[in-house]
Amino acid sequence: MSQRLGIAVIGAGMAGRAHASAWRAAPTVGTGELPDLELVSVCDIAGDLAAATASRYGFSRHDTNWQDIAMADDIDIVSVVVANSLHREIVEALLAAGKHVLCEKPLTDTVDDARAMVTAAENADSIGRLGFTFRRAPGLAAIRDFINDGTLGEVHHINAWYWTDYACSPTAPMSWRYKGELGSGALADVGSHLTDTVEFLAGPISSVSGGRFHTAITSRPLPLGHVVGHDHVEVSDEYEPVGNDDYAGFGVEFATGSGILQVSRIAAGHPNSLGVEVFCANGSASFDFRFPGQIVLNQSIDGHAATGLTTIQLGPEHPYIADGLAMAAPGVGVGQNDGFTFQARAFLDEVAGRPDAESLPRCARFSDGLHALEVRDAVIASANDNGTAKEVGA
Repeated sequence: MSQRLGIAVIGAGMAGRAHASAWRAAPTVGTGELPDLELVSVCDIAGDLAAATASRYGFSRHDTNWQDIAMADDIDIVSVVVANSLHREIVEALLAAGKHVLCEKPLTDTVDDARAMVTAAENADSIGRLGFTFRRAPGLAAIRDFINDGTLGEVHHINAWYWTDYACSPTAPMSWRYKGELGSGALADVGSHLTDTVEFLAGPISSVSGGRFHTAITSRPLPLGHVVGHDHVEVSDEYEPVGNDDYAGFGVEFATGSGILQVSRIAAGHPNSLGVEVFCANGSASFDFRFPGQIVLNQSIDGHAATGLTTIQLGPEHPYIADGLAMAAPGVGVGQNDGFTFQARAFLDEVAGRPDAESLPRCARFSDGLHALEVRDAVIASANDNGTAKEVGA
């Protein structure tokens, strides 16, 4: 095991801050020893933002050029948290330089770039992994355990949604999030989390149908300053067309059943509502991220409800709680920031060479990110063909 690991974050926006905070907190969750960690640098083209984030989370310095991170001898691990279109160039350079890379989702913009990134990771001496933090939600992990251990059994159908409202305002400033073709908006952004969540519970999506998109706000004002995450800044009187989707909906097929998925960035009143209901051979379960400390469970016998719908407060007997929360008790609560911390700890365990059985579940592979893009492209193809069913990866 290495005696020291130097850490950097490229991207100091909303998700970049979540990664920076997670690296700082990661040694406080999980079990077992880790190498000494040094928080080295936060990098962003906006130097003032990089400096502020570095100072806030205890990093030694800030940089404004990602190439400096790739060349730095004192950096071993890098989070890449920038616009999707920039992922491939940066990640491939970091891997070539021997850095371990944790890339924010989605992996990139296109399937071709994703395939190249998968190859780069497979050929690298270092580790490349992808950030799907909802896999770390204790409630979703508990439902997955109930499915896999036979309590619920195989999934027959699923209803899932990810509703956000960050784009509700027509004066929200234009940014990279609103540029690109249909499928690169809400579907690529929050939809990548949702399809991964569905596959985490029900297995790989094999085909999609009924694909449809809607763009409610068709133009946005140009910002007069730097846009961080979903922040609003002062805007000009000049508007630019929105190229991608505010809403997407589609059906999915998987090995044991089917389901309906919806994503939105204009769902007023829902700042961050990921939800899922699974209906299984031996009952059902649901999870709603607005109530992250609980799940609802029903067990059945021969198709008849044996327990009714029972709300379960997550506690130390459920995944992540006992070794993840300082106050590991039912009703205390868990949130999305915790997911970033669990993810960082899992990545550190892998980099440090700790066995699977002694660490948190491994992070997603780049191949998972490629598959998510193939699902996205199948939705786009379905929408372009009047909802016709399309095989994933075909």
